[in-house]
Amino acid sequence: MRDAVIFDMDGLLLDTERVALQAFKETCVFLDITFDHSVYNRCIGCTMETTKTILEDNIPSFPTKAFINYWNSLYHERAIENPVPVKSGVTEFLTWLERSNIPCAVATSTGLKNAKRKLTNANLIGHFSVLMTGDQVSRGKPHPEIYLTAAKKLGFSPQNCLALEDSDNGVR
Repeated sequence: MRDAVIFDMDGLLLDTERVALQAFKETCVFLDITFDHSVYNRCIGCTMETTKTILEDNIPSFPTKAFINYWNSLYHERAIENPVPVKSGVTEFLTWLERSNIPCAVATSTGLKNAKRKLTNANLIGHFSVLMTGDQVSRGKPHPEIYLTAAKKLGFSPQNCLALEDSDNGVR
């Protein structure tokens, strides 16, 4: 085991990826855009700015403002205003880490306000001494800045931290 553990949040701790995908598909239908799963997959784990760029570069005449507003509205209602399920085994693992005096951080592309709300709704916020969010770094995933900064704030060298991530962008 390492000295500290840094967790991604969406899809790893919280079952939010299904919510995001469903809201994305509904937004495509609403705006009469053909859903492309490969394009969507490239957005997973990215900041909203990177997601906008991916969508604009891959969907002809992409209606950025309308799409992002509608998608965010659906997602906010379903995953931020209301609790989403905690992934299986997460609470037990976090409790074990706490009992073992292993500090934990979150490194998520989600902004600080929404990350706090999601973790609070899920009763997980107290397990983390550091929250690093997409709006606190200049370069989002797949750049390692968010994980490197989380390790520094925990007081450990990145080599002594275990990073847990579920998205391709986060792993890269």
